[in-house]
Amino acid sequence: MGAATMRLNQNTVLVGKKVVLVPYTSEHVPRYHEWMKSEELRHLTASEPLTLEQEYEMQRSWCEDEDKCTFIVLDAEKWQAQPRLPEETCMVGDVNLFLTDLEDPTLGEIEVMIAEPSCRGQGFGTEASLLMMAYGVKKLGLTKFEAKIGQENEPSIRMFQKLHFKQEVTLRLAVSEPEQKWILEQTNHMEEKPYRAGCSDNHPV
Repeated sequence: MGAATMRLNQNTVLVGKKVVLVPYTSEHVPRYHEWMKSEELRHLTASEPLTLEQEYEMQRSWCEDEDKCTFIVLDAEKWQAQPRLPEETCMVGDVNLFLTDLEDPTLGEIEVMIAEPSCRGQGFGTEASLLMMAYGVKKLGLTKFEAKIGQENEPSIRMFQKLHFKQEVTLRLAVSEPEQKWILEQTNHMEEKPYRAGCSDNHPV
């Protein structure tokens, strides 16, 4: 995958029923940083604690990354409210696709985090994963997905099994034609729209 392919999503919004996926920009960093102060979330995502400045640097590097596709997950109801709320107040989590298997460019590793405790168990993670998988199939030419989840994270394991992943050493989904059709049917409500800002925005110094 080339840089141009991975940076496709910097100007893309994916609109679902419950969630909206937007590119990860500097505007989202302060809320993301607050989330990652949670020891539970750091454990589940195998993340190290970072300072706010390190978090901004991480956001910039993710934006430039050639083998990673990141969206912030927003609550669609809040995002569509009038008057329009700041995106930071609509944030519920993030979803990532990693294209790190050099021998198989059709394989994407998917990772989803619903960081807001009040938003868990409502299907946000399921729809965010489906929208990301549909994007991977349609835009990035992916035909296989895997999810690496700790054995103790039963809610995530159940969610991915509901999305047709099979549990081996890692949870994996091979997107045959019927599976591809199923993903696209599940996401036929998804709208793809241009995003108002790309990776070039800088946080105030």
